[in-house]
Amino acid sequence: MWLLPLLIALAIALWLSLQTKQFLYGENLLNLVPQAMPLVITAVGQMFVILLGGLDLSVGSMISFTTAVLALGGPGWVLIPAVFVLAGLVGFTNGFIITRFNVHPIIATLSMQYILLGITRVLRPVSGGTVPDVVISAVAGSFLGVPMPVFWGIFTLLVAWKLVYGSRFGLHLFAIGGGVSSGVEDAAHNFGIADRRNVVLAYVICACFAALAGIFLAGRIVSGDPNVGLLFELDAITAVAIGGTQLSGGIGSLHGTVIGALVMALLANGMNLTNVSPFVQTTIKGAILLMVVALQSRKKMGL
Repeated sequence: MWLLPLLIALAIALWLSLQTKQFLYGENLLNLVPQAMPLVITAVGQMFVILLGGLDLSVGSMISFTTAVLALGGPGWVLIPAVFVLAGLVGFTNGFIITRFNVHPIIATLSMQYILLGITRVLRPVSGGTVPDVVISAVAGSFLGVPMPVFWGIFTLLVAWKLVYGSRFGLHLFAIGGGVSSGVEDAAHNFGIADRRNVVLAYVICACFAALAGIFLAGRIVSGDPNVGLLFELDAITAVAIGGTQLSGGIGSLHGTVIGALVMALLANGMNLTNVSPFVQTTIKGAILLMVVALQSRKKMGL
């Protein structure tokens, strides 16, 4: 499941090393990890809801909203917990609307995307300052000679690994998603799994991971930006799909998702180094997502 995206990542790295000498420059290689980290974090969070057979289109706006809140001015020990509380409320709202009112995840989270984007643009004139120093140092600094982004990645993977593979919640995700993908939407419920509670929790986790990515980006740009999370949701979905997670739910892996995110990061880095227009980059990413979804559909139908 994850071997093919790993080979793709290696092929992209080899192609970039042949196409441009800048790719192998130490400065570029050192920047790859911090450049990829926000997408890795967001994709891991997105994986939780995709395993259920859902989607969260509000994660990009959640990232931008987080940077705006952190730039409001105030101590980090107040703003950082506030960000996670707000993210939890956003995720809970998404999950509650989906489970209680039977609203399709795309509609529910797309609506939340617009709501968060609007609030972020309102906050922007207010949050014109810089983010707390603790956020900046947590991203730009190092510990024992190791860059801080590496620790962000380790923390993200440890938490996600525990949730997916070391808890009943993770098993329930696969069971619920497997039932939905097979057309038996109440299959998990029939096995005694509180599917509504787990769905809501998955959306809460997804939003919190997006907030974590927003904190990381805020530390890099040192300010609030309503556009910094633009299209992050599509990049995250593409990364999860490339990593072998079925968008219909029930099948997927954490390591595959991380590799998929690295593929997207390498691709973005290579297109920037070769001066590909941002508009063309967006077109290419959209085509990749369409191709991956089409391949998954054909595989599911046995074609």
